[in-house]
Amino acid sequence: MQTIKGPAVFLAQFMDSKPPFNTLDGLCKWASDLGYKGIQIPTTDTSIIDLNAAADSQTYCDDFKGKINSYGLEITELSTHIQGQLVAVHPAHDIMFDAFAPSQLKGKFKERTAWAIDQMHKAAKASYRLGLTAHATFSGSLLWPAMHPWPQQPKGLVERGFKELADRWKPILNTFEDNGVAVCYEVHPVEDIHDGDTFERFLEATGNHKAVNILYDPSHFVLQQLDYIQYIDHYHEFIKAFHVKDSEFNPTGKKGVFGGYNDWKDRAGRYRSPGDGQVDFKKIFSKLTEYGCDVWAVLEWECILKSPEQGAREGVDFINKHIIEATNKRFDDFAGNSSTDEDHLNKILGL
Repeated sequence: MQTIKGPAVFLAQFMDSKPPFNTLDGLCKWASDLGYKGIQIPTTDTSIIDLNAAADSQTYCDDFKGKINSYGLEITELSTHIQGQLVAVHPAHDIMFDAFAPSQLKGKFKERTAWAIDQMHKAAKASYRLGLTAHATFSGSLLWPAMHPWPQQPKGLVERGFKELADRWKPILNTFEDNGVAVCYEVHPVEDIHDGDTFERFLEATGNHKAVNILYDPSHFVLQQLDYIQYIDHYHEFIKAFHVKDSEFNPTGKKGVFGGYNDWKDRAGRYRSPGDGQVDFKKIFSKLTEYGCDVWAVLEWECILKSPEQGAREGVDFINKHIIEATNKRFDDFAGNSSTDEDHLNKILGL
């Protein structure tokens, strides 16, 4: 068993053009003042982190980490959700995902993909220089338009899609493995890795690559009605990162998992602030602690109703209340029957 670390917060949803959310110092002071102990850092905004410099310069990383530590915070993971998404994009989503790319690469599919792959290699090196052992990202998707088996799919389409996805990721995974960093794919809608079966398909396609791991976020499982507790039983050895995010699923006679093309407010499945949805975090924290998962509990605030400021304030106490201090003592040790002497054991058995 192992005590989960935290509370921590993912900065992506809070970064803004207004203080204190527009600088690293401002974000660190804000998070520290609220009581957070760690921050998960997105890597697309150079005003927060220069990924190129972090990959190349130990001095830059030492100064960067030192600044964060000066606020009583630790870096939990770097995040390349945006870049990971662009490693693999189906043509149906090409124009919409183009918004994720730097301005000079918009409309340039091949150049954009090459940039995303290069960013991933740099994130591995930067993570190593920062002393991190886990990294948060998306897998990207080539197969999502084939998620529903209509029109009828030709045999081999899914296998070919996962082979291509794995071929793009394996050189990246090698770099992460060389730097001692686990790639934690957030199991997420629209990604080719969106449940247990698809994680296993990808893992197999990579030749069971040791760098392939999971960022566990139960909110996405509620929205697809997957057993998120049993998921931990199946994949706990791969869970190296953890988002504390809540959600709810309230189907009606008009809409269900597919959502009816509605905006978030009107969907059956909606993201909520921790404690406001249907996720059983007591069971989750118990399972992760029992299995000894070495993770940070990182608040990812996404809620259709509540403000981010309130969500962040409440998130500290919510996570603190759920963290279990793993015991190193049996509750019945006071009864004192700890002898393992073979003669003693034989006497108990009447041998």
